[in-house]
Amino acid sequence: MWTKRAKRLLMWGSLAALACMMVAGAAPMMSLAQQGTPAVTANISDRGELVQRQPPAANPYGLSPVPEGFEGLRISPGYLLSMSIYGVPEMTTELRVDAKGFVTIPLIGGVHVAGETLPQAQEVIAKALDEQEILKKPQVQLDVVQYASTSVSVLGEVHSPGKVQVLAPAPLGDVLALAGGETIAAGKEIEIQHIDADGKATARRVVYQQGKDEAVLRKTIVEPGESVVVQRAGIIYVLGAVNRPGGYLMVDGGSLSVVQAVSLAGGTTLQASTKWAVIVRRQGDSYVQFKVQLDKMQTGRATPVQLEWNDALYVPVSSWKAVLVNGSNVISAATSASIYRAP
Repeated sequence: MWTKRAKRLLMWGSLAALACMMVAGAAPMMSLAQQGTPAVTANISDRGELVQRQPPAANPYGLSPVPEGFEGLRISPGYLLSMSIYGVPEMTTELRVDAKGFVTIPLIGGVHVAGETLPQAQEVIAKALDEQEILKKPQVQLDVVQYASTSVSVLGEVHSPGKVQVLAPAPLGDVLALAGGETIAAGKEIEIQHIDADGKATARRVVYQQGKDEAVLRKTIVEPGESVVVQRAGIIYVLGAVNRPGGYLMVDGGSLSVVQAVSLAGGTTLQASTKWAVIVRRQGDSYVQFKVQLDKMQTGRATPVQLEWNDALYVPVSSWKAVLVNGSNVISAATSASIYRAP
């Protein structure tokens, strides 16, 4: 397997090492403890006899869990790799990935492996050894000894915002699950922010309706180092003849119809004109308004109109209902007054 050039390099290296040993002298013999031989302790029995106690045997079936996503792991700066080559045990070594993504291979120098999976990095190193005429078609095996911690920042409307550990690209749904899932105030838009090696920031937006678009969460992949921001649901305003006028979150996956908005506002008052309602919507720098048939939507005779973020829904007051209600209030007040004033 070795080429002539590699054999010459190894021969000169061996002669140099031999010369260094002759000059320095023989190294002192290592003790049993230094050689890794386990120490055997001794105890004295009740009858005064010396009893040797053997150390407990290691668990041959002890298994350590593999981190989730390890199979899709991509090498990055800071990783420590163990390299072995079939049939060439003297080439076994550990390789540290430097800040630029290179590892230094004996006899050939730097090889760029950052961003590659382990099988891809094995092919890159094998090709370099073959092209440099060090080995012919070597079988390279790489293992990860240490890996750098990689994470994804999850912010916005999630239960546990912060950084979650992700070794390899992961589906968006898994990343959100690590952050505790979305809150009830989450909207229908998720932003994924990415910063490349040159410091340029880009963002992609994912439209997702909570609890309904699970396929979107499976297909959207988040890379280590990216940031996920779950946007807050938009606010709509319900005004006019309703029992609780004010602003309301579009909590149902970021959507809310006219009928749902009126219901959130406690329904219409007795003075309300329920035939029509008015939606005021912003378009650019101006506002537009249009009428919707509130009574037909409430009775199921028309499809409920969906509201948009920052819409204002106004339920008008019926003039004749106001007169009747106000008149009945006056009569009721007068009757009550006459009763309390009776002798």
